Amino acid sequence: MSDTMNKTRVWLTFFSLVVAVVLLSFGASGLWQGKSEKTGDTAPLAFRDGMTIAEFGLENNLPNTVLQKAFQLQDKKDMEKKLEALNLSQAEIAERINHSRTLEAEYESKDWVKIPLKFTLWFLFLGAVFVLMRRKRITPGLRKTLYLAALAVFGILLGSDPSPMGTVKDAISLYGAKGVIFPPRMIALTVFLLLVFLVNKFICSWGCQLGTLQDVVFRLNRNSRDTKGILGQYHPPFLWSNIIRIAFFLTFTLAAFVWATDLVEPIDPFRIYKPAALTIGGGIFVGLILIASLFVYRPWCQFFCPFGLVGWLLEKASLFKIIVNYETCIGCRSCEKACPSTVMGAILKRDRVIPDCFACGTCIEVCPTDSIRLAAGKRSRPPEGKFLPEI
Repeated sequence: MSDTMNKTRVWLTFFSLVVAVVLLSFGASGLWQGKSEKTGDTAPLAFRDGMTIAEFGLENNLPNTVLQKAFQLQDKKDMEKKLEALNLSQAEIAERINHSRTLEAEYESKDWVKIPLKFTLWFLFLGAVFVLMRRKRITPGLRKTLYLAALAVFGILLGSDPSPMGTVKDAISLYGAKGVIFPPRMIALTVFLLLVFLVNKFICSWGCQLGTLQDVVFRLNRNSRDTKGILGQYHPPFLWSNIIRIAFFLTFTLAAFVWATDLVEPIDPFRIYKPAALTIGGGIFVGLILIASLFVYRPWCQFFCPFGLVGWLLEKASLFKIIVNYETCIGCRSCEKACPSTVMGAILKRDRVIPDCFACGTCIEVCPTDSIRLAAGKRSRPPEGKFLPEI
């Protein structure tokens, strides 16, 4: 097949994939309809002299569950207490009610059938991939199949929420705007971070619905051995991509705490799996991210993702990671050349800060001496002079 035909095939396959994801997501989103993923603004509270707690609730259309949590009521009789008996100022009452109302809205916005189902499938899927990688069974074809399965199940079928990125983004934006911590979200974040700790960023690598979509797109633009781009592919220096990611994270956090604004919400690329919620600007941004994914490996993850940044810090302590056996390594650097990013060069030579490793297994597959594996333990440093500078 000619070079021109190969390039045309890349673009046609890319557009077909994106259209399929959007159309299938439109259809699948009806499975979980009726669940808003965003809490509404709280209205000002009305107060009258001599109000009981029950009257206060009726006046302000507050569910009993909100009142019970806000005022720590023990039984129904407590509803007949006067507001004055609480010894709280109106400002303190408003703060408690808004806190309780926000938590209630968060609980109501979640689909408590879908969430445990999604986590169960994550554990099963990641466990299966882990076994395949440990046995060195991941081939270029199987890799694409697994990524497609992940984006289909965790994205198209089960939607944009929950996601690893959402746990960090929503936790910061909710606390910055309303001073509220949503406990289930923190549990989800802990689980995701535990997965990062157990196996080098495995949830990002194989479970994240946007990460796997970007990975599939990137590998559409690769040769049959998954070692080189058909169209030009680029490896931005980690120093610059990480500086941009840190700056984005700090700007997002500042906006959340100072202006109570979620900067990611209008451009959230996970909404490709909830197309009806995409704005024009958001749609354009998602399109640019996916086009960029043809040429740069996982651009959202490398340049913007809040969880990606947190996960990069934690993966330094991961139990299982990509490890090189320098006793059998012949220094051919096939792994570095085939790696979709700059991380394998850093792992191989240990001469700079190690970027995000998404444990895709490309390095394991291309090594001619079987010197690379996903294993527990500490990475050693190469012998002196193992890798001479390229001429």
